[in-house]
Amino acid sequence: MRARGDAGLAELLRIRPDLLAPVPADLTQLATRAGTRASVVRALERLDRFTLQAAEALAVAPDPAPYPVLLGLMAGDDGDADVAAALPGAVEALRTQALLWGGDDRLRLVRTARELLAPSPQHPSPTGLGPTVTEATAGMSPGRLQEILTTAGLPTTHDPVSAVAALTELFTDRERMAALLDRAPAEALGVLDRLVWGPPYGEVTAEPTPPVRWLRDHGLLLPTTPRTVVLPREAALHLRAGRAHRIPEPVPPAVAVAREHRPQAVDSTAAGQAYTALATVEELLKQWNEGGPQVLRAGGLSVRDLKRTAVALDLSEPVAAFWLELAHAAGLVASDGEADERYAATPAYDTWLELPAAERWVRLAAAWLAATRTSGLVGSQDGKGRTLSALGPDLDRGAAPEVRRRVLALLAALPAGAAPDRDALLARLRWERPLRGAGRQAAGDQPADLRTALADWTLSECELLGVTGRGALSAHGRALAATGAESPAAAGPPAADGPREAAAHGSQGVTAHDPRQVAGLLAPLLPEPVDHVLLQADLTAVAPGPLRRPLADTLGVLADVESKGGATVYRFTPASVRRALDAGQSASDLQAFLTAHSRTPVPQPLSYLIDDVARRHGHLRIGAASAYVRCDDESVLGEIMADRRAAALRLRRLAPTVLAAQADPAALLDGLRAMGFAPAAESAEGDVLISRARAHRTRPRTAPAPVPEGPPTPDPTLLDAA
Repeated sequence: MRARGDAGLAELLRIRPDLLAPVPADLTQLATRAGTRASVVRALERLDRFTLQAAEALAVAPDPAPYPVLLGLMAGDDGDADVAAALPGAVEALRTQALLWGGDDRLRLVRTARELLAPSPQHPSPTGLGPTVTEATAGMSPGRLQEILTTAGLPTTHDPVSAVAALTELFTDRERMAALLDRAPAEALGVLDRLVWGPPYGEVTAEPTPPVRWLRDHGLLLPTTPRTVVLPREAALHLRAGRAHRIPEPVPPAVAVAREHRPQAVDSTAAGQAYTALATVEELLKQWNEGGPQVLRAGGLSVRDLKRTAVALDLSEPVAAFWLELAHAAGLVASDGEADERYAATPAYDTWLELPAAERWVRLAAAWLAATRTSGLVGSQDGKGRTLSALGPDLDRGAAPEVRRRVLALLAALPAGAAPDRDALLARLRWERPLRGAGRQAAGDQPADLRTALADWTLSECELLGVTGRGALSAHGRALAATGAESPAAAGPPAADGPREAAAHGSQGVTAHDPRQVAGLLAPLLPEPVDHVLLQADLTAVAPGPLRRPLADTLGVLADVESKGGATVYRFTPASVRRALDAGQSASDLQAFLTAHSRTPVPQPLSYLIDDVARRHGHLRIGAASAYVRCDDESVLGEIMADRRAAALRLRRLAPTVLAAQADPAALLDGLRAMGFAPAAESAEGDVLISRARAHRTRPRTAPAPVPEGPPTPDPTLLDAA
């Protein structure tokens, strides 16, 4: 630590921010903290596969190890040009992260890192190597050691230490070791082949077979327990031609191109899906306009309510959960905090609706990119066996933003219009962070490799949201990827060794774009809102594009949506017209509205429908008695009394123009409407009640803050002060 300059220390604190919590008092405290198990594990998890392989090789090398020894362990006796070219960068990356110290003549892993990576019976090394001869013979009787030396053709020694040294020297001498193996039975070599790449341990019986006995007598298999033997590390390395790893991976896997499309087709497809995303969020919150489902006692949405929402949106439950979580992350929906707590739109939703379509999409996409809540976990179980619910707790995963940004960066590195091979992209991400999620099998249905699962979900969510089209990154998606390129979460470890590390952790050097540029790229691709519809004689209206806000709201009350797509079809029915009349419109208002906003004349059947419903609307008046019906036309009341369907309402005539009912006003309204009448509710003063939908909003709420995976990356001011 003392050998580093200010820039080197600042870089260490930037890539390992946990060392700054709190700011250490001096370099000794900083060095001690950098060697703690929790900090070292966090640093190891941010290594790419080749750098991690280099650290694993150092963990099985002598301590300290000269650089040529490390190179031999990585490249083998025959050498490997790619390994030789990449290894200096890996060593420098380990030094930068304070996992390795010493010059090239004395490379030493931090003790904690060596303990974590060195092989042991409880924690096998990814190298597949076992203990050294010295470790495997600890506790062996001196007489047994001398027997092994004699059988192997070595002179006996006067003490166990020199005996172990002589056996180690034999196993590390290529020529003498080859001569010893030339004398081995063929079956014995077959036993070694099964152990050479790991695991190095094998079970033996009380009376081992002759091949195993030959190997045991010559020290090539050393006993660890009465029933277990192990292949010593030095012997295994000879059999491997010096390699610590079976397949070194110095070069990151290339992200292969699966399909190529015209960039214009990709952009238009993505823009179409972006428009669908906006429409889906609007439709979801329109359904919750008067108050959504109740909040579970433990938080979140019940399975039944999620299913009901999915059916209403005509989506699968996982996709519906994604849109719910996205609206929540963008601050558009939250719990209202009332005694009977339920979900509802927030005041921010009304502000969001007033924005241009492209800016609304950018708000959603930016919230998705930064969110740590992970909708893919909905329906799985936590560590206690409890099912994770949409909008509920325990859905935050700190790695999600980093994975999303990394996926976008890899997509952005492909040519325009190129869709990646999904498996190749996931393989690249696993190479970049092999320890993230490895060996962490979660409870229930949660994936063991969370990082891979996050990447897989990200690819699907990109297509749903309209960031990609036909699997390829769109122009506005490329700009969105650049907006997060310089964020700390996306930066990763420093590109200490130039292009290889930059490619592995890659968004350095990408210029961040302004979010307004993202909206500017998307806006021309979205359909322009229209201010007219086309009325047809079959009581339908065709909207040739997205409707402007006031027109869409009014038409949504006056007619029912029959089909969606490039053009939306609305159908007028007696019930929909009555809904508009209940909202305070008159027949003349509706006729004038349709005339003003239709490019075709108002069809006669539609005019007749409106006039007919309006003529009967309010002819009957209903109030609370429990409820009553009054009408100036006695014959109408007589008709109701004579109708068998009215029996359930238990009506009786109070006066020639008044009927009383033992049902509440709402049930009486529905019952008479089902009989074909068009009653209207009235107040205690006798005025017609206007049943306009009441928008239920939560109190002002802030969007949920992302939950980081660890300490945030320190800003330059804090780094300089530290």
